[in-house]
Amino acid sequence: MAINNHQFDLAKYTPDVRRLNDMEEVLFDQEWVRTAPNVDLYYMYRKLEIKNGLRYDITIIHPRMLGQEFVKTKGHVHAGFYGEVYMVLEGEGLYFAQKGDEQNIEDVFVVHAKKGDVIIIPAGYGHVTINPSRAEQLKTANWVAENDKGDFSLFERNQGACYYYLAPGTWVKNEHYKNVPALRFVEPMKEVPADLDFLKAK
Repeated sequence: MAINNHQFDLAKYTPDVRRLNDMEEVLFDQEWVRTAPNVDLYYMYRKLEIKNGLRYDITIIHPRMLGQEFVKTKGHVHAGFYGEVYMVLEGEGLYFAQKGDEQNIEDVFVVHAKKGDVIIIPAGYGHVTINPSRAEQLKTANWVAENDKGDFSLFERNQGACYYYLAPGTWVKNEHYKNVPALRFVEPMKEVPADLDFLKAK
């Protein structure tokens, strides 16, 4: 089940838009966000294709600084214990994943991926996508279970993920979490797995 960058003319679709005001609870720089304009941060084109119980989405994240922090998605856990597969279509991204809750993070890793790279987010991990560029947009595609609904509550309660990515390129722990291990750095894959049935809940 390949991911094809040329299959969809996104001008024909209406995206869901995540704006700054939607992100206030999860940002590092709370003082900055109080007076910042409510700009568009990223566009989500959902259910562009449905195959075998999986849906194909595209997300476009603009290059922007959120105070000291690089622009990111809000972050969610898959409510139905689903995994997800991403591929970078344009630009580059940091794909951040954590397992656990605010009392104890069991594992946390990040994948630095560029155009053509593939990232697997395992079931049970909450995750955030970051655009680390000040100049280029990040265009990323994903396959996920068709009926999956993201649960944002962990990130909303704790002002984001357990690490922030701040300029000029530093990972900083989020003090709302009690026990956080060192961040692991994982290499991306080069191909989408041929069988994506593992993305469906058992």
